[in-house]
Amino acid sequence: MRIDIKECARLLADKDDILILTHAHPDGDTLGCGFALCRALMKMGKFCSVVNADEIPKKYGYLYDDIAPIKFNPKFVVAVDVATPNLLGGLDGKYHINLCIDHHLTNTEYADDILLQDVPAACQTIYKLIKELGVEIDNRMADALYTGISTDTGCFRYASTTSETYRIAADLIDLGANNGMINRAMFETKTKSYAQLERLALDTMSFYDNDRIAIITVTQDMYLRTGSNETETEPLAPLTRMVEGVEIGVILKEKPDGTCKASIRTFDTVNAAELAKAFGGGGHPQASACRFDCDILEAKNRIISKGSELLNR
Repeated sequence: MRIDIKECARLLADKDDILILTHAHPDGDTLGCGFALCRALMKMGKFCSVVNADEIPKKYGYLYDDIAPIKFNPKFVVAVDVATPNLLGGLDGKYHINLCIDHHLTNTEYADDILLQDVPAACQTIYKLIKELGVEIDNRMADALYTGISTDTGCFRYASTTSETYRIAADLIDLGANNGMINRAMFETKTKSYAQLERLALDTMSFYDNDRIAIITVTQDMYLRTGSNETETEPLAPLTRMVEGVEIGVILKEKPDGTCKASIRTFDTVNAAELAKAFGGGGHPQASACRFDCDILEAKNRIISKGSELLNR
């Protein structure tokens, strides 16, 4: 059932022993949501914890480095920034999900209750929810919320960014968010292994349909050669859209079992969510993702075929 922020706040206020699920291959928005909400609920005296199926990239360590692990039996489970259960990765099917807080309009409404808002970052909704809970936002919560908003808006560069987004970000800075540190960590700092991976990945960039589709591939061999891994691939996705004339940019990442995942970026000429949905995925109009049960070459052919169809219809 769809609920609003007031109903969601009342629901959480009545619960305890709360487990927060974040999506696999975590990004700044899902982690920002999870740890900001966790901190708010802990301030209310509740037992709460955040889990993820995958390794959390080291650059996000400041979101949780002061939170001591708590062991408890979850009585209420919340998924944040998770459009479909399969995005939970290894956590999919392990829990009955009571509440989902999300901003993906492709959400499959799998939870008992859902708070769904069409905003650039789910952290915008969490910001309003924490306010509705009556919890004072401290600097650590502000860091988490600013992280989610800045990363899901491409440091406020994406067209989805609204005037409200800027106002909330400004409020978070006033509340102590370390925006300078966060922006450097998210957008300016590269590990040596990532720098080597980026070089190899860019060498694979190929163009199709009159250069309107650009595809980068990342293989397991590239990880082995650079000492990198999939947790470092997030900054690769926007690179394809930076090439003049490209309307659909895709990064295909090979999984250890030979299958792959696609991260899709588009401009307003093509709906990325529609392209991803054709392969069982989803997301936002200009940023989406999907998985393929085939190898990179076959996945590339499928993406090119469907992408060209959308471009030329």
